[in-house]
Amino acid sequence: MLIVNIASIQGIIPGEYDRLAGKDMEARCGELADAYLLVENGLISRFGPMSELAEADYASGEVFDAAGGMLLPSFCDSHTHIVYAGSRDGEFLDKINGLSYEEIARRGGGILNSADRLHETSEDELFRQAMERVGEMIAKGTGAMEIKSGYGLNTADELKMLRVIARIKEATPAAVKATFLGAHAVGREYAGRRGDYVDMLISEMLPAVAAEGLAEYVDVFCDEGFFTVEDTGRILEAAARYGIRPKIHANELANSGGVQVGIRHGALSVDHLERMEAAEIAALRESDTIPTMLPGASFFLGMPYGPARAAVEAGLPVALASDYNPGSSPSGDMRMVMALACIKMKLTPREALVATTLNGAAAMGLGSELGSIAVGKRASFIVTRPVPSLAFIPYAYTTPFIAAHFIGGRQV
Repeated sequence: MLIVNIASIQGIIPGEYDRLAGKDMEARCGELADAYLLVENGLISRFGPMSELAEADYASGEVFDAAGGMLLPSFCDSHTHIVYAGSRDGEFLDKINGLSYEEIARRGGGILNSADRLHETSEDELFRQAMERVGEMIAKGTGAMEIKSGYGLNTADELKMLRVIARIKEATPAAVKATFLGAHAVGREYAGRRGDYVDMLISEMLPAVAAEGLAEYVDVFCDEGFFTVEDTGRILEAAARYGIRPKIHANELANSGGVQVGIRHGALSVDHLERMEAAEIAALRESDTIPTMLPGASFFLGMPYGPARAAVEAGLPVALASDYNPGSSPSGDMRMVMALACIKMKLTPREALVATTLNGAAAMGLGSELGSIAVGKRASFIVTRPVPSLAFIPYAYTTPFIAAHFIGGRQV
Protein backbone atom coordinates (compact mmCIF):
# COMPACT_ATOMS: atom_id res chain seq x y z
CA MET A 1 0.00 0.00 0.00
CA LEU A 2 1.43 3.35 -1.10
CA ILE A 3 -0.18 6.52 0.30
CA VAL A 4 0.54 9.53 -1.92
CA ASN A 5 -0.21 13.25 -2.02
CA ILE A 6 -0.19 13.67 1.76
CA ALA A 7 -0.27 17.38 2.61
CA SER A 8 1.69 16.62 5.79
CA ILE A 9 2.55 13.65 7.95
CA GLN A 10 2.07 14.48 11.64
CA GLY A 11 3.36 12.55 14.63
CA ILE A 12 6.76 11.57 13.23
CA ILE A 13 8.75 10.45 16.26
CA PRO A 14 12.06 8.53 16.20
CA GLY A 15 11.45 4.83 16.74
CA GLU A 16 13.63 4.63 19.84
CA TYR A 17 11.04 6.65 21.79
CA ASP A 18 8.18 4.60 23.23
CA ARG A 19 6.82 7.75 24.93
CA LEU A 20 7.58 11.46 25.06
CA ALA A 21 7.77 13.52 28.24
CA GLY A 22 7.67 17.20 29.09
CA LYS A 23 9.05 19.55 26.45
CA ASP A 24 9.77 16.62 24.12
CA MET A 25 6.01 16.21 23.61
CA GLU A 26 6.23 19.32 21.45
CA ALA A 27 9.86 19.34 20.33
CA ARG A 28 10.30 15.72 19.18
CA CYS A 29 6.93 15.30 17.47
CA GLY A 30 7.84 16.08 13.87
CA GLU A 31 6.01 16.65 10.61
CA LEU A 32 6.79 16.34 6.91
CA ALA A 33 5.02 18.28 4.15
CA ASP A 34 4.08 17.01 0.67
CA ALA A 35 4.80 13.40 1.53
CA TYR A 36 4.21 9.74 0.73
CA LEU A 37 4.18 6.69 3.02
CA LEU A 38 4.75 3.06 2.04
CA VAL A 39 3.25 0.10 3.95
CA GLU A 40 4.63 -3.44 3.65
CA ASN A 41 3.39 -6.47 5.59
CA GLY A 42 1.27 -4.26 7.84
CA LEU A 43 4.20 -2.10 8.93
CA ILE A 44 5.45 1.34 7.95
CA SER A 45 8.26 0.58 5.49
CA ARG A 46 9.36 4.10 4.58
CA PHE A 47 8.10 7.63 4.06
CA GLY A 48 9.47 10.83 2.62
CA PRO A 49 8.82 13.78 0.30
CA MET A 50 6.78 13.14 -2.84
CA SER A 51 9.73 14.38 -4.89
CA GLU A 52 11.67 11.23 -3.93
CA LEU A 53 9.07 8.78 -5.28
CA ALA A 54 10.13 6.81 -8.33
CA GLU A 55 7.80 5.59 -11.08
CA ALA A 56 8.46 2.01 -10.00
CA ASP A 57 7.05 2.73 -6.54
CA TYR A 58 3.59 3.18 -8.02
CA ALA A 59 3.68 -0.31 -9.53
CA SER A 60 4.64 -2.04 -6.28
CA GLY A 61 1.09 -2.40 -4.96
CA GLU A 62 -2.18 -0.61 -4.25
CA VAL A 63 -2.05 3.19 -4.29
CA PHE A 64 -4.22 5.37 -2.05
CA ASP A 65 -4.43 9.07 -2.93
CA ALA A 66 -4.61 11.20 0.25
CA ALA A 67 -5.70 14.09 -1.99
CA GLY A 68 -4.12 16.74 0.18
CA GLY A 69 -5.21 15.35 3.53
CA MET A 70 -2.94 14.92 6.54
CA LEU A 71 -1.71 11.59 7.87
CA LEU A 72 -1.42 11.07 11.62
CA PRO A 73 -1.18 8.07 13.95
CA SER A 74 -4.37 6.31 15.02
CA PHE A 75 -5.56 7.27 18.48
CA CYS A 76 -4.55 4.92 21.30
CA ASP A 77 -7.20 4.89 24.03
CA SER A 78 -5.65 3.45 27.19
CA HIS A 79 -8.67 3.60 29.54
CA THR A 80 -12.16 2.35 28.62
CA HIS A 81 -15.05 0.40 30.18
CA ILE A 82 -16.92 -0.48 26.99
CA VAL A 83 -18.22 -3.93 28.03
CA TYR A 84 -21.48 -2.99 29.69
CA ALA A 85 -25.20 -3.60 29.24
CA GLY A 86 -27.63 -0.91 28.12
CA SER A 87 -27.04 2.65 29.26
CA ARG A 88 -27.48 4.86 32.33
CA ASP A 89 -29.41 7.70 30.74
CA GLY A 90 -31.74 7.78 33.78
CA GLU A 91 -28.79 8.84 35.90
CA PHE A 92 -28.10 11.54 33.32
CA LEU A 93 -31.39 13.10 34.40
CA ASP A 94 -30.34 12.73 38.06
CA LYS A 95 -27.19 14.70 37.27
CA ILE A 96 -29.23 17.42 35.54
CA ASN A 97 -31.38 17.58 38.68
CA GLY A 98 -28.32 18.25 40.80
CA LEU A 99 -27.22 14.90 42.22
CA SER A 100 -23.48 14.28 42.38
CA TYR A 101 -21.67 11.14 41.20
CA GLU A 102 -21.17 10.13 44.85
CA GLU A 103 -24.85 10.72 45.72
CA ILE A 104 -26.02 8.58 42.82
CA ALA A 105 -23.66 5.81 43.94
CA ARG A 106 -24.98 5.97 47.53
CA ARG A 107 -28.55 5.55 46.21
CA GLY A 108 -27.57 2.27 44.55
CA GLY A 109 -26.92 3.71 41.12
CA GLY A 110 -23.64 4.10 39.35
CA ILE A 111 -21.37 1.08 39.10
CA LEU A 112 -23.79 -1.20 41.01
CA ASN A 113 -26.56 -0.33 38.56
CA SER A 114 -24.33 -1.45 35.68
CA ALA A 115 -23.40 -4.61 37.61
CA ASP A 116 -27.09 -5.53 38.01
CA ARG A 117 -27.73 -5.12 34.29
CA LEU A 118 -24.61 -7.00 33.30
CA HIS A 119 -25.55 -9.95 35.53
CA GLU A 120 -28.84 -10.29 33.65
CA THR A 121 -27.25 -10.03 30.18
CA SER A 122 -25.80 -12.98 28.27
CA GLU A 123 -22.20 -13.11 27.16
CA ASP A 124 -23.27 -13.08 23.51
CA GLU A 125 -25.41 -9.96 24.01
CA LEU A 126 -22.62 -8.21 25.90
CA PHE A 127 -20.26 -9.02 23.04
CA ARG A 128 -22.73 -7.67 20.48
CA GLN A 129 -23.21 -4.39 22.35
CA ALA A 130 -19.48 -3.96 23.01
CA MET A 131 -18.60 -4.58 19.35
CA GLU A 132 -20.94 -1.77 18.35
CA ARG A 133 -18.91 0.54 20.58
CA VAL A 134 -15.63 -0.82 19.20
CA GLY A 135 -16.87 -0.09 15.67
CA GLU A 136 -17.83 3.43 16.70
CA MET A 137 -14.38 4.03 18.22
CA ILE A 138 -12.59 2.73 15.13
CA ALA A 139 -14.74 4.95 12.90
CA LYS A 140 -13.61 7.92 14.99
CA GLY A 141 -9.93 7.06 14.54
CA THR A 142 -9.00 4.76 17.44
CA GLY A 143 -6.67 1.92 16.54
CA ALA A 144 -5.78 0.55 20.00
CA MET A 145 -7.79 0.34 23.21
CA GLU A 146 -7.59 -0.98 26.74
CA ILE A 147 -10.84 -2.49 28.06
CA LYS A 148 -11.57 -3.07 31.74
CA SER A 149 -13.86 -5.45 33.54
CA GLY A 150 -15.43 -4.12 36.75
CA TYR A 151 -19.19 -4.34 36.18
CA GLY A 152 -19.31 -7.93 37.35
CA LEU A 153 -18.26 -7.62 41.01
CA ASN A 154 -18.49 -11.38 41.51
CA THR A 155 -16.25 -14.07 40.11
CA ALA A 156 -18.61 -15.45 37.47
CA ASP A 157 -19.58 -12.06 36.04
CA GLU A 158 -16.03 -10.67 36.09
CA LEU A 159 -14.91 -13.74 34.14
CA LYS A 160 -17.84 -13.25 31.76
CA MET A 161 -16.67 -9.70 31.05
CA LEU A 162 -13.05 -10.74 30.53
CA ARG A 163 -14.11 -13.52 28.14
CA VAL A 164 -16.05 -10.93 26.15
CA ILE A 165 -12.89 -8.82 25.97
CA ALA A 166 -10.96 -11.87 24.75
CA ARG A 167 -13.56 -12.31 21.99
CA ILE A 168 -13.23 -8.65 21.06
CA LYS A 169 -9.46 -9.14 20.65
CA GLU A 170 -10.14 -11.84 18.08
CA ALA A 171 -12.92 -9.97 16.28
CA THR A 172 -11.41 -6.52 15.74
CA PRO A 173 -8.34 -5.33 13.83
CA ALA A 174 -7.61 -2.85 16.62
CA ALA A 175 -5.04 -3.71 19.29
CA VAL A 176 -6.81 -4.59 22.56
CA LYS A 177 -5.48 -4.94 26.11
CA ALA A 178 -7.57 -6.44 28.94
CA THR A 179 -7.59 -5.18 32.52
CA PHE A 180 -9.18 -6.95 35.52
CA LEU A 181 -11.03 -4.34 37.62
CA GLY A 182 -12.80 -6.49 40.19
CA ALA A 183 -12.06 -3.71 42.69
CA HIS A 184 -14.30 -1.19 40.90
CA ALA A 185 -16.84 -1.18 43.76
CA VAL A 186 -17.97 -3.55 46.51
CA GLY A 187 -20.53 -6.02 45.16
CA ARG A 188 -24.06 -5.80 46.59
CA GLU A 189 -23.81 -9.07 48.51
CA TYR A 190 -20.81 -7.63 50.38
CA ALA A 191 -22.44 -4.30 51.27
CA GLY A 192 -20.80 -2.89 54.39
CA ARG A 193 -18.09 -5.60 54.26
CA ARG A 194 -15.40 -4.12 52.06
CA GLY A 195 -12.63 -6.09 53.77
CA ASP A 196 -14.43 -9.37 53.13
CA TYR A 197 -14.91 -8.40 49.49
CA VAL A 198 -11.18 -7.68 49.14
CA ASP A 199 -10.41 -11.04 50.75
CA MET A 200 -12.68 -12.78 48.24
CA LEU A 201 -11.16 -10.88 45.32
CA ILE A 202 -7.67 -11.99 46.35
CA SER A 203 -8.51 -15.59 47.20
CA GLU A 204 -11.09 -16.35 44.50
CA MET A 205 -11.30 -13.80 41.67
CA LEU A 206 -7.59 -13.24 41.00
CA PRO A 207 -6.67 -16.96 40.85
CA ALA A 208 -9.56 -17.60 38.45
CA VAL A 209 -8.57 -14.70 36.19
CA ALA A 210 -4.93 -15.78 36.20
CA ALA A 211 -5.79 -19.43 35.54
CA GLU A 212 -7.55 -18.49 32.30
CA GLY A 213 -4.93 -15.88 31.30
CA LEU A 214 -7.65 -13.30 30.75
CA ALA A 215 -5.97 -10.07 31.88
CA GLU A 216 -2.72 -8.27 31.12
CA TYR A 217 -3.33 -5.71 33.88
CA VAL A 218 -5.08 -5.30 37.22
CA ASP A 219 -6.82 -2.10 38.34
CA VAL A 220 -8.25 -0.78 41.62
CA PHE A 221 -10.56 2.21 42.15
CA CYS A 222 -8.43 3.70 44.92
CA ASP A 223 -10.52 6.69 45.92
CA GLU A 224 -12.80 8.19 48.52
CA GLY A 225 -15.79 5.93 49.17
CA PHE A 226 -14.34 3.01 47.21
CA PHE A 227 -11.04 1.22 48.06
CA THR A 228 -8.35 2.42 50.45
CA VAL A 229 -4.60 2.58 49.95
CA GLU A 230 -4.31 -0.47 52.20
CA ASP A 231 -6.88 -2.42 50.16
CA THR A 232 -5.09 -1.42 46.99
CA GLY A 233 -1.69 -2.52 48.26
CA ARG A 234 -3.07 -5.94 49.25
CA ILE A 235 -4.65 -6.47 45.82
CA LEU A 236 -1.55 -5.35 43.93
CA GLU A 237 0.73 -7.59 46.00
CA ALA A 238 -1.54 -10.54 45.22
CA ALA A 239 -1.67 -9.68 41.50
CA ALA A 240 2.13 -9.46 41.37
CA ARG A 241 2.33 -13.11 42.38
CA TYR A 242 0.59 -13.91 39.09
CA GLY A 243 2.73 -11.48 37.08
CA ILE A 244 -0.17 -9.07 36.49
CA ARG A 245 0.95 -5.42 36.42
CA PRO A 246 -1.17 -2.59 37.89
CA LYS A 247 -3.02 0.30 36.26
CA ILE A 248 -4.75 2.38 38.96
CA HIS A 249 -7.83 4.62 39.20
CA ALA A 250 -6.58 7.42 41.45
CA ASN A 251 -7.46 10.91 42.68
CA GLU A 252 -10.75 11.32 40.82
CA LEU A 253 -12.87 12.19 43.85
CA ALA A 254 -10.22 13.11 46.43
CA ASN A 255 -6.48 13.17 47.00
CA SER A 256 -6.56 9.46 47.77
CA GLY A 257 -2.94 8.28 47.89
CA GLY A 258 -3.66 6.15 44.84
CA VAL A 259 -0.83 7.69 42.85
CA GLN A 260 1.75 6.86 45.48
CA VAL A 261 0.56 3.29 46.09
CA GLY A 262 0.49 2.72 42.32
CA ILE A 263 4.05 3.95 41.96
CA ARG A 264 5.23 1.77 44.86
CA HIS A 265 3.86 -1.29 43.10
CA GLY A 266 5.26 -0.43 39.66
CA ALA A 267 2.01 0.65 38.03
CA LEU A 268 2.21 1.14 34.29
CA SER A 269 -0.19 4.08 34.64
CA VAL A 270 -2.23 5.97 37.20
CA ASP A 271 -5.45 7.30 35.72
CA HIS A 272 -7.97 10.13 36.34
CA LEU A 273 -5.84 12.53 38.48
CA GLU A 274 -8.42 15.31 38.61
CA ARG A 275 -7.26 16.07 42.20
CA MET A 276 -3.52 15.62 41.59
CA GLU A 277 -1.27 18.11 43.35
CA ALA A 278 2.45 18.91 43.61
CA ALA A 279 3.28 15.89 45.78
CA GLU A 280 1.86 13.48 43.18
CA ILE A 281 3.68 15.25 40.35
CA ALA A 282 6.94 15.01 42.30
CA ALA A 283 6.40 11.29 42.96
CA LEU A 284 5.66 10.63 39.29
CA ARG A 285 8.87 12.39 38.25
CA GLU A 286 10.84 9.73 40.14
CA SER A 287 8.99 6.83 38.49
CA ASP A 288 8.27 5.18 35.14
CA THR A 289 4.50 5.37 35.78
CA ILE A 290 2.50 7.26 33.15
CA PRO A 291 0.00 9.88 34.37
CA THR A 292 -3.19 9.40 32.36
CA MET A 293 -5.93 12.01 32.43
CA LEU A 294 -9.54 11.57 31.35
CA PRO A 295 -11.01 14.95 30.35
CA GLY A 296 -14.22 13.36 29.06
CA ALA A 297 -15.17 12.49 32.65
CA SER A 298 -14.39 16.03 33.82
CA PHE A 299 -16.58 17.40 31.02
CA PHE A 300 -19.50 15.05 31.67
CA LEU A 301 -19.45 15.23 35.49
CA GLY A 302 -18.51 18.91 35.84
CA MET A 303 -15.36 18.02 37.79
CA PRO A 304 -11.98 19.76 37.71
CA TYR A 305 -9.73 18.86 34.79
CA GLY A 306 -6.46 17.09 35.54
CA PRO A 307 -3.44 19.43 35.71
CA ALA A 308 -2.01 18.36 32.36
CA ARG A 309 -0.20 21.64 31.73
CA ALA A 310 1.59 21.50 35.10
CA ALA A 311 2.47 17.84 34.53
CA VAL A 312 4.01 18.56 31.13
CA GLU A 313 5.93 21.52 32.54
CA ALA A 314 7.25 19.17 35.24
CA GLY A 315 8.61 16.84 32.57
CA LEU A 316 6.03 14.05 32.74
CA PRO A 317 4.81 11.84 29.84
CA VAL A 318 1.12 12.77 29.99
CA ALA A 319 -1.36 10.41 28.32
CA LEU A 320 -5.03 11.13 27.62
CA ALA A 321 -7.84 8.57 27.30
CA SER A 322 -11.60 8.57 26.83
CA ASP A 323 -12.80 6.69 29.96
CA TYR A 324 -15.66 5.48 27.71
CA ASN A 325 -18.26 4.13 30.17
CA PRO A 326 -22.01 4.43 30.76
CA GLY A 327 -21.93 6.59 33.88
CA SER A 328 -19.25 9.25 33.72
CA SER A 329 -17.96 9.47 30.13
CA PRO A 330 -20.32 7.91 27.56
CA SER A 331 -18.10 8.67 24.56
CA GLY A 332 -15.07 7.06 22.91
CA ASP A 333 -14.34 10.07 20.69
CA MET A 334 -10.62 10.69 21.10
CA ARG A 335 -10.76 13.72 18.85
CA MET A 336 -13.04 15.27 21.49
CA VAL A 337 -10.52 14.26 24.15
CA MET A 338 -7.83 16.04 22.15
CA ALA A 339 -10.03 19.14 21.89
CA LEU A 340 -10.74 19.19 25.64
CA ALA A 341 -7.01 18.87 26.29
CA CYS A 342 -6.38 22.00 24.25
CA ILE A 343 -9.41 24.03 25.38
CA LYS A 344 -9.59 23.09 29.06
CA MET A 345 -6.14 21.72 29.94
CA LYS A 346 -4.10 24.16 27.84
CA LEU A 347 -2.02 21.61 25.96
CA THR A 348 -0.84 22.58 22.50
CA PRO A 349 -2.33 20.60 19.60
CA ARG A 350 0.99 18.78 19.16
CA GLU A 351 1.18 17.87 22.87
CA ALA A 352 -2.43 16.70 22.75
CA LEU A 353 -1.66 14.56 19.70
CA VAL A 354 1.24 12.86 21.49
CA ALA A 355 -0.89 12.37 24.62
CA THR A 356 -3.67 10.65 22.63
CA THR A 357 -1.34 8.55 20.46
CA LEU A 358 2.20 7.58 21.53
CA ASN A 359 1.78 8.16 25.27
CA GLY A 360 -1.59 6.40 25.19
CA ALA A 361 0.11 3.45 23.51
CA ALA A 362 2.82 3.51 26.19
CA ALA A 363 0.12 3.39 28.88
CA MET A 364 -0.93 0.03 27.36
CA GLY A 365 2.60 -1.29 26.96
CA LEU A 366 2.41 -0.72 23.20
CA GLY A 367 4.64 2.33 22.76
CA SER A 368 7.26 0.43 20.77
CA GLU A 369 4.63 -0.79 18.29
CA LEU A 370 2.01 1.94 17.88
CA GLY A 371 1.25 5.61 18.40
CA SER A 372 3.66 7.38 16.06
CA ILE A 373 4.88 7.44 12.50
CA ALA A 374 8.20 5.58 12.43
CA VAL A 375 9.70 2.93 10.18
CA GLY A 376 8.94 -0.54 11.55
CA LYS A 377 5.85 0.44 13.54
CA ARG A 378 2.42 -0.94 12.78
CA ALA A 379 0.78 0.93 9.93
CA SER A 380 -2.15 2.29 11.93
CA PHE A 381 -2.98 5.82 10.90
CA ILE A 382 -5.70 8.29 9.96
CA VAL A 383 -5.83 10.10 6.62
CA THR A 384 -7.78 13.30 7.06
CA ARG A 385 -9.84 15.35 4.70
CA PRO A 386 -7.90 18.45 3.61
CA VAL A 387 -7.52 20.61 6.73
CA PRO A 388 -5.49 23.82 7.11
CA SER A 389 -3.42 22.70 10.12
CA LEU A 390 -3.07 20.18 12.93
CA ALA A 391 -4.70 22.76 15.21
CA PHE A 392 -7.85 22.64 13.07
CA ILE A 393 -8.62 19.12 14.32
CA PRO A 394 -9.20 20.09 17.98
CA TYR A 395 -10.34 23.61 17.02
CA ALA A 396 -13.25 22.56 14.77
CA TYR A 397 -14.04 19.68 17.10
CA THR A 398 -17.33 18.56 15.53
CA THR A 399 -16.41 19.02 11.87
CA PRO A 400 -15.90 15.58 10.23
CA PHE A 401 -12.18 15.19 9.51
CA ILE A 402 -11.44 11.52 8.73
CA ALA A 403 -11.23 10.51 5.08
CA ALA A 404 -9.84 7.02 5.78
CA HIS A 405 -8.55 4.97 8.71
CA PHE A 406 -5.95 2.22 8.31
CA ILE A 407 -5.14 -0.39 10.97
CA GLY A 408 -2.22 -2.70 10.30
CA GLY A 409 -2.03 -1.36 6.75
CA ARG A 410 -5.66 -2.19 5.90
CA GLN A 411 -8.42 0.37 5.46
CA VAL A 412 -11.18 -0.17 8.04
